[in-house]
Amino acid sequence: MTQPDRSREPTVETQFFDLPEESLPFKLKSGETLAQVRLAYEVYGEINAAGNNVVLLFHALTGSQHAAGHNPSVDGVERWVEENQTGWWEGFIGPGLAVDTDRLAVICVNYLGGCYGTTGPPSIDPGTGLRYGPRFPDVALADIVDSQLPLLDHLGVGRLKAAAGASVGALLGLSLAARYPDRVENIIALAGGLGGTTLHRMLNFEQKLAILNDPHFNGGNYYEGPFPAAGLALARIISHKAFVSLEAIRARARSEIIDHPYVTHPVESYFWHQGEKLVIRFDPNSYLRIIDSWSNYDLLGETGAGSYEEALSVCRDQRWHVFTIDTDACFYPGEQEQLVAALGRAGVPVEWIKVSSAKGHDAFLTEPHLFDEALRNALA
Repeated sequence: MTQPDRSREPTVETQFFDLPEESLPFKLKSGETLAQVRLAYEVYGEINAAGNNVVLLFHALTGSQHAAGHNPSVDGVERWVEENQTGWWEGFIGPGLAVDTDRLAVICVNYLGGCYGTTGPPSIDPGTGLRYGPRFPDVALADIVDSQLPLLDHLGVGRLKAAAGASVGALLGLSLAARYPDRVENIIALAGGLGGTTLHRMLNFEQKLAILNDPHFNGGNYYEGPFPAAGLALARIISHKAFVSLEAIRARARSEIIDHPYVTHPVESYFWHQGEKLVIRFDPNSYLRIIDSWSNYDLLGETGAGSYEEALSVCRDQRWHVFTIDTDACFYPGEQEQLVAALGRAGVPVEWIKVSSAKGHDAFLTEPHLFDEALRNALA
């Protein structure tokens, strides 16, 4: 197989930020605390003197802080493989691109509870000298947002030019906007909604069971023994059904069939390959934390509001740009319709952009040309 040419991609490096003493111990919405929190993040472009040209980018479920350029390795991260090395939003971020780093700076942070350098289950617990593993506490989306605010303060960013995110990242943008309305000017919500739905909870529960029932999971204590590869692969296969349209699956399922005793059809081969790709780059305990934070997201609960209109009324000085992908089977178009309607009732300026793609939910990753003009306008 021909290897991709990385020579023209700018090399970037993950940076680390330890939450300062005044932010510690970091209290989670569950009531539990973390004595130390380290964030892994990357910056693209230059933050201006006023700190008002910054886009905070929230990655999706199994994404990372590495959104653009080429990053060959991250200190302390074991599961950084070739797939991680090219930014997940490559084609969107850079000089002259839709998110133009000639005038904007982009910050992307690995989630609290993740596995790419930010404090999470694979990290060492300073109290024991051992990995947190299953003892790592539950994480809410609000906790992820709250953990990133001290970093913004450290970098001199008071009010963001925009917060952008797709899928679960769009829910994080919603949480930030509704709880800290003065800290952001624009919200770019791609393929998101108002929260976890019945469909999300069903699919996410299936994924949890796939991991938990793998005998190698061992209650989350697998770091010194066999890795629960089968369970994590099955979780990815379950999730991938909603990420890619049927048309795209048919197109991607080639005639080749991998050598596996259970695989008898190219579609099965395609899905098994997707599972294998995640197994080599992600941590099952982190996966469980993040899908739970998604399933349990509750905007009204975290704001104390009695309605979505009330929760979003504080966003009237923001501008919202909501993107729908017409073939999305993860966050269905009706979810963006509900979000746009709630924003309208709350008196929040909102633009609704409808993107037509044959690829489904993951179009926000793979088809920058479909989003280019609208993103440029949103960030103008």
